[in-house]
Amino acid sequence: MQKIKAALLSYGLSGKVFHAPFLELHPRFELTGSWERSKKLIQQDYPNVKSYTSLEELLQDDVDLVVVNTPVETHYEYAKKVLEAGKHALVEKAFTTTAAEAEALRDLAKAKGLKLCVYQNRRWDSDFKTVKEVVDENLLGDIVEAEFRFDRYNPNLSPKAHKETQNAGAGVLKDLGPHIIDQAVHLFGYPDSVFADIRITRNNSLVDDLIDILLYYPDKRVKIRAGFFFREAVPSYAVHGTKGSFLKSRGDIQEDVLRTGQKPTLEGWGIEPEEKAGILHTEKNGEVFRGHIPTRPGNYYGLFDALYHAITEDKPEPVTADEALQVMKIIDAALLSSKEKKVIQLK
Repeated sequence: MQKIKAALLSYGLSGKVFHAPFLELHPRFELTGSWERSKKLIQQDYPNVKSYTSLEELLQDDVDLVVVNTPVETHYEYAKKVLEAGKHALVEKAFTTTAAEAEALRDLAKAKGLKLCVYQNRRWDSDFKTVKEVVDENLLGDIVEAEFRFDRYNPNLSPKAHKETQNAGAGVLKDLGPHIIDQAVHLFGYPDSVFADIRITRNNSLVDDLIDILLYYPDKRVKIRAGFFFREAVPSYAVHGTKGSFLKSRGDIQEDVLRTGQKPTLEGWGIEPEEKAGILHTEKNGEVFRGHIPTRPGNYYGLFDALYHAITEDKPEPVTADEALQVMKIIDAALLSSKEKKVIQLK
């Protein structure tokens, strides 16, 4: 079986928590190292890998896959160099800063015959996997309305400069927004049009930190919300159909566990506490049912495993550039909608 040699473009939070542990866990990936600009940390965790001093050094090495996990405003520049060097790319969200950049990268990857995947890991969260199962099994009937939220309570500005300075990749729309926009599109398809209200609510903030987006479909409406002043949480997922409703809090534990340094496993991983179980209120076999239903385990390993098979067997990427382009088109439309205060057509 072919081994895929993979390198990271940074070893901060995303490299240490979201990427390296799963590349190490997968038997058919080999972590070769990371580009590290100042702090040299990766060899403390993985002594046998390299700490590259430059992107050029990394791209000249025997590497098959490069994880572009740098600030959003750099994604296009770095992913383009990765693809031009003949390497497959896994790009963090937001894919790029604009749909035009996303389209250019997609076309370059196709022209080069390379795999280009976007790291929409929240499709493999336990909470969303459960929501998707409820919808896919038609437990709610025809969906009429849904609301996906990514709420936090954090009035303080981030210490990371790239998150709080005015640049093309900053703001909650391109930070938390891609997670729930991608989930909505993955579940319901590409909408016909978009209306959005994008605001700044924190003191001294220079970037958007509250988004309220409405996705229009012929038969349903999907609301997308994220912000930093939600001290009392409401359900992160609320899906309503002609037969019933499903409410689910955000309960995936993977990020919290990974931040402690615990390594992922294939079995017994990503299991939510029972008290986080969602409420299903619907009809089953002509009888009304209301109760909690078990939550599916989450595991980001599934993304990496599917990416391995995409590279070695020429299968579609687990998150394709075309799918990520749709998310970027919605983000572009949301920005325009909020600015002009009108509905923006997508189709």
